[in-house]
Amino acid sequence: MATLTSPFKAFPHSVELPNIPLLETDGEPLETDWHRVAIALLLEMLYFCWRGRTDFFAGGNMFIYYSEQQVRAQDYRGPDFFCVKGVDGTSQRKYWVVWLEDGKYPDAIIELLSPRTAVIDRTTKKTLYESTFRTPEYFCYDPDARRLEGWRLNGQHRYQDIPANENGWLWSEELQLWLGTWEGSYLERSATWLRFYDDQGRLVPTRAEAAEAALKVKDIKLTQAEADLKVTQSNLTQAEADLKVKDMKLAQAEADLKVKDIKLTQAEAEIARLKPLLTEKGTPLPPAKDVSS
Repeated sequence: MATLTSPFKAFPHSVELPNIPLLETDGEPLETDWHRVAIALLLEMLYFCWRGRTDFFAGGNMFIYYSEQQVRAQDYRGPDFFCVKGVDGTSQRKYWVVWLEDGKYPDAIIELLSPRTAVIDRTTKKTLYESTFRTPEYFCYDPDARRLEGWRLNGQHRYQDIPANENGWLWSEELQLWLGTWEGSYLERSATWLRFYDDQGRLVPTRAEAAEAALKVKDIKLTQAEADLKVTQSNLTQAEADLKVKDMKLAQAEADLKVKDIKLTQAEAEIARLKPLLTEKGTPLPPAKDVSS
């Protein structure tokens, strides 16, 4: 296992730090595959939700170094998930070293419990995060019991329970997101996962989920456009049929008018033929008849 040594020698407040190797890992694997995937899911969601921002750093299963005594004692502390705001998010980090980060501690921490770590996460780590880190919010999730707990620092810098909503979700003031459970598939693994929800209660998607949702929206729009086109084509067909009917009626009217013209011409010719005969006999002409109908 490779070790790295800090190039800086001083903690805040001018406390000298000996040349002590800082480990990236203690070689201990995560409790289960679920824990590994759950951490990846939390990180992916937050980075997608806050895409475009460079003023935060989120890490998972990463050591946090915060004191000389801790480093000397090799007392490794690596939260399953943590987020620090107000830092340069473009820098790559293999661990979080408080004295190299202007004394910044995590603003929110999430621990994913296991039978081996549950007691420590609820006692030793909780005390550390409350009294030493002064982390404003701390959450614990037990995947076996599907139990979510959360605490927020009060004015006396003591943790108080965060109340759950009707869905059993906990609101994070630091992340401005709800934290709750979700059943579904992630990385081809179906399980109950810890997920973020926005302030409207909408699930914060992963990149794949967002891309799939965008594709569904496009498909819906395409289907609607096809339906609209069919309606337009149907309307056009009906309009063409109506025009044909109008043309037929116009043609019939023109034919009827021609018949009337012929009848009128014939009547006029008959009157012209009879007029001399009637005049010779002294018979008055009958009144003209309307032959236009």
